[in-house]
Amino acid sequence: MLAVISVYFMCFILRFMEYFLLRTDETFWGEAFIHKLLGIVILFAALKVYQLKPAEIGFVKKDILRRLSEGMAFGLLVFVPAYSVEIFIHIMQGRFETLSVYVSAYSVTGTIGMQTGFLFFLICIAGNVVNIIMEEGVFRGLFQKLLEKRYSFFLSAVIGSSLFGLWHIVAPVRSYYDGSLSRNGFIANAILLITTSALVGFKFALMTKLTDSLYMAMGHHFINNMIVNMLHVVSDNGADTFMVVRIAIAQSISFIIVWIWYVRINHVSQTACKAEQETI
Repeated sequence: MLAVISVYFMCFILRFMEYFLLRTDETFWGEAFIHKLLGIVILFAALKVYQLKPAEIGFVKKDILRRLSEGMAFGLLVFVPAYSVEIFIHIMQGRFETLSVYVSAYSVTGTIGMQTGFLFFLICIAGNVVNIIMEEGVFRGLFQKLLEKRYSFFLSAVIGSSLFGLWHIVAPVRSYYDGSLSRNGFIANAILLITTSALVGFKFALMTKLTDSLYMAMGHHFINNMIVNMLHVVSDNGADTFMVVRIAIAQSISFIIVWIWYVRINHVSQTACKAEQETI
């Protein structure tokens, strides 16, 4: 636990500094990526300190493309009904205009920016690749491996996911500090972000456990971020006014599917063990 908290504290301080001092996500880049690049450095330094190989935390060499593709396909699949519901709500209100593809940044007060240049799409993709390597490598890889030396998989996943939820508190804290969120707005957004991020993190932990690698979770994580940043529902009220509904639907569907998958695999495994014991 001390090892996990130490690494988390270093990464969190870097995240806090970038959000409050550098504010890279408010610049041309539209993404707070520096602390995540440094987080990858910290991740691989930690592997040396704790004498772990990348494969031991989920960066295995087998089935990389297949698992990434499965994760991305799964992500796209669950967003189909989510976008459909959001569009249907706008149609019922007589406000729907179109689906639009452009690069935006997401903040707790809504989407910001509207870039259609090829360079911005490349920056968005590169930023998200850095993001998934750092967050999945640290939270579902390193932390899960270290915690499971003492705790069960389930408790380790709960601890790691809780830290992942708290990881997302920085954005609403900054918005409140800047005055773009009221105190009540800050409390509501903080609770929402921490809770949903923790649940999503737990889902990624289950996917990592089920596949014995980080890649399916990474592919799913990548699509979660990319689709929110690139595919927008436009109404006469603006863009993505019901984005919270869309994300809630997609994440709920995907969580239920992964949980059923996990329970099913566990049941099959326990049944097989019981049959083997009875045979012996």
